[in-house]
Amino acid sequence: MKIVLHSFEGRYSDSPRALYEALAAADAGHDLLWLVDPAHLQGFPEGVETLEYGTPECIEALEAADLVIANTHTDLAWTKRREAVYLQTWHGTPLKRIHWDVLWAPEGRLERLQRDVDQWDYLVSPNRASTAPLRGAFRFEGEVIESGYPRNDILTSPDGKKIRAATRERLGIGDGKTAVLYAPTWRDDVVFGANGAEFGLDLDVDAFAERLGDDHVLLLRLHYMLTGRLEASKHASVIDVSFHPEVSDLYLAADAMITDYSSTMFDFAVTGKPMVFYTYDLEDYVGRQRGFYFDFAPEAPGPLVRTNPELLDALADLDGVRTDYAERYARFAEKYCHLEDGHATERVLDRVLSAAAASRS
Repeated sequence: MKIVLHSFEGRYSDSPRALYEALAAADAGHDLLWLVDPAHLQGFPEGVETLEYGTPECIEALEAADLVIANTHTDLAWTKRREAVYLQTWHGTPLKRIHWDVLWAPEGRLERLQRDVDQWDYLVSPNRASTAPLRGAFRFEGEVIESGYPRNDILTSPDGKKIRAATRERLGIGDGKTAVLYAPTWRDDVVFGANGAEFGLDLDVDAFAERLGDDHVLLLRLHYMLTGRLEASKHASVIDVSFHPEVSDLYLAADAMITDYSSTMFDFAVTGKPMVFYTYDLEDYVGRQRGFYFDFAPEAPGPLVRTNPELLDALADLDGVRTDYAERYARFAEKYCHLEDGHATERVLDRVLSAAAASRS
C-alpha cells in the first residue's frame, strides 16, 4: 500500500508521526513516504523516505497514494483517487473556533481549504466533547473516529521518563532546573492582517529571569505559522524549541506550561503538570479575533492571568497552583482526556487500514 504522510506542511511530528512509527515497526511492506519542508528536514530520522512538500513530485505522490494521512489541510492543487482513503487527524481539541466557525478569514481562504476537506474520508476526534464541533466546523459528513490523539500515546508510555531525560539533556536543562514551556497560539491579524501586524513576545523575559532566577528556563514553542519570526527569543533564559520536531517531547521535559488559548492545554493535561494561562488579550480574542466553543474561564485547569507580574507570581508558586486547581484540573482531564489511554494509535490504524484494504479490493 502506498501511504503518504505530512504534518504541518512538512514536519516529522504529531499524530501522523505516531501512526508512521507504528506502521514502520509493523514492517507490513507498505511504501511509506513523508512530505517534508526543507527547513525541518533535520528533524527527520535517517531512513525516512521524504519528498519536498508542494513540488510537482509531491502532487504526483498524493494522487498516486492509496492512503493519505495528514494533521492539517493539504493546501495544494491535488485530486485524491476515488479508491484512495484520506485520514485527517487534525491537530487539536478545539477551544477556539476553527474553519467555518471563525469570526473572519481572508477572502477565499475557507472556500479553498474546503476543497481539501471535501476529500477527507475519516476525521479523528480526540474526545467526546470535540466530535460535534469538529464535524460542524468542517461541514464534514464522513466518519469521525473518536479515539484520542495518537500523538498523545507517548505521554502515558513507560518510555516517558527516558524521553524526558533525553530531551532535557539535548536541550541542556540541568536536573535542578524548572523548565517552563511557553506555547502561545497564533493571532489571525498577525498572520493574515493586511498591514502585517507585528508579532512580539508579550511575556517579559527579563522579568522572568529576574524574578525566578537561574534555576528556571523558558522553553519557547511558537505556533507553526509563526516559527522563526521572533527575535526576542534570543535571551539567556530562553531556549527556542519551535523547531524541535515533536512537542510531546517538550511536554515530558517541562515541569509546567504557560499558554493562552492553544489546544496544547488539552494534551498537556494528560501529564497532570500545572498550567498557567496568560490571557492578556482575552476580550479581543473572544470578541474579534476568533471566538470560543465554550466558556473557558470556568473550565480552565489553572489560573487566568492578565499581566506579567501576575504570571510570575503564579510561576513562583506552582505548588499553590496545583492545590488550588486540583479539582478543576481533574474535571478538565475527565472531559477532554478520557480517551488518552496510550492506545489511540492502535484504534486509528485498525479502522483506517481495514478501510483502505477494502477500498483497494
